[in-house]
Order: sequence, then structure tokens, then C-alpha cells
Amino acid sequence: MRVMESVRAAADTPEAGNADVFKLYWEAGSRIHHARNRDFTATQLLESVGLDTSHASAFDDASWDDAIRTGMNAGLALVGNDVGTPIIAIDRPDGERAGYFGPVISKVPPKDQGLAMWDGLVAMMEVDSFFELKRTRSGRLDFGDRPATA
Repeated sequence: MRVMESVRAAADTPEAGNADVFKLYWEAGSRIHHARNRDFTATQLLESVGLDTSHASAFDDASWDDAIRTGMNAGLALVGNDVGTPIIAIDRPDGERAGYFGPVISKVPPKDQGLAMWDGLVAMMEVDSFFELKRTRSGRLDFGDRPATA
């Protein structure tokens, strides 16, 4: 997380920082979940997505911990401290920011189902009294084929 926070902080805009962090998450997730490869360094990961490898020095740099903790606390402030990750947040039409734990899915749905799921999630998040929808997990996680590089 420190490396990703270093990348985010170095970007010209928050949007650019988030885009760069997305590249890192995508590549790390593809390596870990699809290739079953955990044998790589932060330097290799940064290099593979075209980012400055000097960010790898953040891996052992505890000075990034406060920024990470601040971001995590902002997410938890929206959802409470009795949930895990992922946390997703939206700005509702009434101007309030709403956050929820989830969604947790066992495999990526087809595009039309994914978009329908997103629309439903947003609709539920716009209802202030909504707080949970859950069922027992069925089946194992299915990461499918390794996606193309983002």
C-alpha cells in the first residue's frame, strides 16, 4: 500500500494518481490471481506498468502510513468499523456521500449483468435507511482467464 500511496501522491491530479494506482492493482491482481505468481518485487511491478521505479523505496518507508491510515479511516467513517473490504462510496443526489461494504462476487459477470448490478447498487445506496444485503457464499472464487493489460 505504501508504494501505491507514493504513486498516488506523485501524480499531477487525484484522477491521474488513481489511474496510476489502478494500473498497479490490475497488474498485481492479474499476477497473483490469474498467474498464481506472488514472486515479484515492487520494482518489477512498477516497471511492468511504466511507472517510475523509484516509488519502490516506499515499500519500507513508514512515513506513508499516516496517509494510508487517513484514507482507510475515511472509508470506515462512511461504513462503520464492523465491516471489511471492499468499501465503495458514491455521492448521492442529495449531496451526501454514502459508503457500503461490498459488493463481493465470486466471478466477474457479463458486461450487461455487471452494469445492471451497478445500477441496482447505486439505487440501494441512495436510500438512507438501506444498510445490508447478504447471503452465504456459494462456490469458490472464479477469476476466469487472465485479462489483457489495462
